[in-house]
Amino acid sequence: MESKQKTPGELRREALFYQPKNGYDRMSAEDEAAMQAYCEEYKHFLDAGKTERECVEEAVRLAEAKGFKPFTRGMGIQPGDKLYRVNRGKSVMLAVVGAKSLSEGANIGAAHIDSPRLDLKPNPLYEAEELAFFKTHYYGGIRKYQWVTIPLELRGAVALKDGRVVHVCVGGSEGEPQFTVTDLLPHLAAEQSKKPLGEAVPAENLNVLVGSRPFKGDEGSERVKLAILDLLNQKYGIVEEDFISAELIAVPAFKAVDIGFDRSLIGAYGHDDRVCGYAALAALLALELPERTAVCMLADKEEIGSEGVTGMKSAAFDTFMSDLCDAQRVPLKACYEKSFCLSADVTAAYDPNFAEVYEKRNSARANYGMGLCKYTGARGKSGASDATAELVAYVRGVLDEAGVVWQMAELGKVDQGGGGTVAVYMAERDIDTLDAGVPVLSMHAPFETVAKLDCYMTYKGMKAVFEAK
Repeated sequence: MESKQKTPGELRREALFYQPKNGYDRMSAEDEAAMQAYCEEYKHFLDAGKTERECVEEAVRLAEAKGFKPFTRGMGIQPGDKLYRVNRGKSVMLAVVGAKSLSEGANIGAAHIDSPRLDLKPNPLYEAEELAFFKTHYYGGIRKYQWVTIPLELRGAVALKDGRVVHVCVGGSEGEPQFTVTDLLPHLAAEQSKKPLGEAVPAENLNVLVGSRPFKGDEGSERVKLAILDLLNQKYGIVEEDFISAELIAVPAFKAVDIGFDRSLIGAYGHDDRVCGYAALAALLALELPERTAVCMLADKEEIGSEGVTGMKSAAFDTFMSDLCDAQRVPLKACYEKSFCLSADVTAAYDPNFAEVYEKRNSARANYGMGLCKYTGARGKSGASDATAELVAYVRGVLDEAGVVWQMAELGKVDQGGGGTVAVYMAERDIDTLDAGVPVLSMHAPFETVAKLDCYMTYKGMKAVFEAK
């Protein structure tokens, strides 16, 4: 039977209209198999790295298994060398040296590996009415009501005065105790229910319940607190004063799991931005000898403005790049002005349950692939780097040539809110930068959701960028 001939109008529509399609209607069976394998590895990364320190440790473990070596100042480098440098245990930079000189620039993928959470205060442990709690100071943009009555783990590090660092991880393994923040029962919540959503749970009420059993054989005050300190001392050798030099974090105890009858989505804590951080890392680890040097930057502190010595504003990245350039006798500024950076950070996925805050024509959608964002920022593009038209066209060409499913994205309606990424700090270095990443449902919640197809296409897009000539 002969197929129906298309009308002139249909042909012109195909040629002229921008008509994004669901990625499953475009993806090959080979890509789908690769997607499933990739997402299983990504879920393992999420469970292993619930703090930036743990993400760095896992990244180094994976990199060393692929032949990466620590890079120190003064080392000679050759095309194909695989190098990494850890910045104070909380961020990491990796590179695969390309066939071309760094005078031709580098292809950079920059993401962050910190996520919203509850940090313990420097003097956190107290007892109230024979219950023991940790005081917390929330980190990043959380919605406080989402953090009550969920299971929590305690992870982090305690630095002792003698120079030793004690690593803490409680609640992540089978059979270990977990923790929680209590909330008011509905029978007594009449006044609380009248408050705006953002005020119903005050920040100072985000106190983590850690115990209730008093110390035996003691008649003094704060017996429950004493019992908790005794347990911590026995297991970790710490005393109460050691909390002062600790970085202890309460994070959701959820494991990364498949969501939906069709298992097409992943639910987990920390997709923002480990979903893009892992994509950049995995793409770099898959390289052997790119044309241009490929660099992966996994930064800390993005959720609080990229500040501090381990954030994207730090000179640590410049030092790493400068040391690479010095090894080839190339001025850093000459490298930067010819480099390209994909600022890999998540974007908001269109949620039909809250359609009023999205502008549908310009929103990212689950299963439509990697989301490109020409600009982020808030309201009048405040805080955005706003990539040039030429740069966006360049990335479109790279992704299309590699068979990457992608879409254009904007973070909600104008004047509705907004958000930022590390892009602006890369652009300030005279590096052409474009934002791109995975669309996320329930962003910044303790349990976020992403589509597997978008995860894989972001990895595939990062790899295409690293391999670009």
